[in-house]
Amino acid sequence: MSDPTAYVLLEDGARFDGEACAAEGHAVGELVFTTGMSGYQESVTDPSFAGQLIAFTYPHIGNYGASSQAMESERAWARAAIMREAGNREDAPTAERGWLDWLADSGVVAISGIDTRTLVRHIRDAGAMRGGVFPASLPERSARELIEAEPPMSGQDLASLVSPAEVSRHGQGDGPSIAVIDTGIKASMVRELLVRGARVSLHPCASTAQELLADDPDAIFMANGPGDPAALGHIVETVRALVGRKPVWGICLGHQLLCRAVGLDTFKLPFGHRGANHPVRDLQTGRVEITSQNHGFAAVGPGGRRTIDSDEPVRWETDFGAAALSHVNLYDRTVEGLELLDVPGGTVQYHPEAGPGPHDSLYLFDRFLERIATA
Repeated sequence: MSDPTAYVLLEDGARFDGEACAAEGHAVGELVFTTGMSGYQESVTDPSFAGQLIAFTYPHIGNYGASSQAMESERAWARAAIMREAGNREDAPTAERGWLDWLADSGVVAISGIDTRTLVRHIRDAGAMRGGVFPASLPERSARELIEAEPPMSGQDLASLVSPAEVSRHGQGDGPSIAVIDTGIKASMVRELLVRGARVSLHPCASTAQELLADDPDAIFMANGPGDPAALGHIVETVRALVGRKPVWGICLGHQLLCRAVGLDTFKLPFGHRGANHPVRDLQTGRVEITSQNHGFAAVGPGGRRTIDSDEPVRWETDFGAAALSHVNLYDRTVEGLELLDVPGGTVQYHPEAGPGPHDSLYLFDRFLERIATA
């Protein structure tokens, strides 16, 4: 590598030198890693990555360019991309732009030539933390001051940042009507509901229960999104007013918020689950699925346990009756889903829409709509 033109600095002082390769300037935020081998544009445009810098563990990023069909929202939300070897090719059949050109156009700072294996091992040992990507011309002392001024992820309400300002409606026909609390929903989640005939209304996350119920939807859907669920008490109170009145289903952040709404707790994971290769067991079928995940918080299990030792549908007592574990993570045994037993509702922690990722869990959208029909 030629003389470094940029560097990554972590709040604990760890530094990694590389080459600037996209937008000019610097970026600070929580530095996390994702293990997906593809789907880099989907990751950067996933609102769940708001406020974060993404280190990609796969060494070659950008091989197939960028395209409009890979957008999970209308803009990039990740603040920086950290890569071992970045490419700017446009020769893939779907490519409309080179990856690095697209990042630059989107205002995303990026760095290549980083020893991402060492960086990720450091994060796995020390935990996700604040950091930044900086031009080599910026003194390290100034970079450290910028990092220290960045608030930690715990306690941050980022859902309000990514949520829409007004209601939008999608789909036609007489299919089930789904009201979404939009805390940063991915475009692929909306598509999976629409292809199954649902009519979807996306509501700002500040919407009240009365506003969400105004059109008498058949169910409430709680989406993915960024930030700390413990900082979203206003949404939790809204959900509490909806549970038992309508079927409620949550994905990712929505899973965490529904857990909190029924009286359970959440906690921050050391380095989160991000990638497209996470094994999860569906306790209803016994099947092991390879799943797409993007979250840094998890639900506390029964008895205050942060991990679940067995593959049995253990139960919680909640403010709305009993709930049973429905899915468990086979990497670290954390809660990946639950089903409410006395009122209609359930959750999964991961992303069944597979944007990006495997399609093992698409059936969960069918299960959700089938249960709406029988509620």
